[in-house]
Amino acid sequence: MINRKVNSVQEALEGIESGMTIMLGGFGLCGIPENSIAQLVQMEVNNLTCISNNAGVDDFGLGLLLQKRQIKKMISSYVGENAEFERQMLSGELEVELTPQGTLAEKCRAAQAGIPAFFTPAGYGTEVAEGKEVREFNGKMHILEHAFKADFAIVKAWKGDEAGNLIFKGTARNFNAPMAGAGKITIAEVEELVPAGTLDPNEIHIPGIMVNRIFQGEKFEKRIEQRTVRQK
Repeated sequence: MINRKVNSVQEALEGIESGMTIMLGGFGLCGIPENSIAQLVQMEVNNLTCISNNAGVDDFGLGLLLQKRQIKKMISSYVGENAEFERQMLSGELEVELTPQGTLAEKCRAAQAGIPAFFTPAGYGTEVAEGKEVREFNGKMHILEHAFKADFAIVKAWKGDEAGNLIFKGTARNFNAPMAGAGKITIAEVEELVPAGTLDPNEIHIPGIMVNRIFQGEKFEKRIEQRTVRQK
């Protein structure tokens, strides 16, 4: 029986070094690998290139790494909730590669599937297309986008088993699922870790073959980025 379980976040993140490229799952503050991000802060690794849909908020998520100047470059699609991110980007302290959200997701999925590149119409005629190959398909112009190359992919799942099979919950599935298996090493942080064979095979979103290490996180804050409630 394959066993991907490791006993701590420290063991899970072994091998991550300064200068590496890391994918981090989640959408806003939903479904982010909270324990792993906190451990990266403690490890004091720097000059990181981080691939993530966004950069968290000032005092949570990837914002914690930005506070410590541990990120050299952010590859993201949305950066609107982080004032420190904005400040570092405008001052030139942080290199930023803004990518259309669908393209970002597909660059992850392509890496996961072993596809080196693909053509997409998204971004044609804008700054996104500068320096990229352009081809016409069915009368429409497309630009060539290359799959991501990451040293590590760190994802967060609702439930997983010791063989690495993962189940995501709600919108946490959006970027976590295509990032699993998209890095040379994939680390899965889960809320609940169960023995192999416990999960219903029909409910598994990502098979264990995509995961190298899995551990159970603790004390998830699960912050809400913008709380919206119905008027009484």
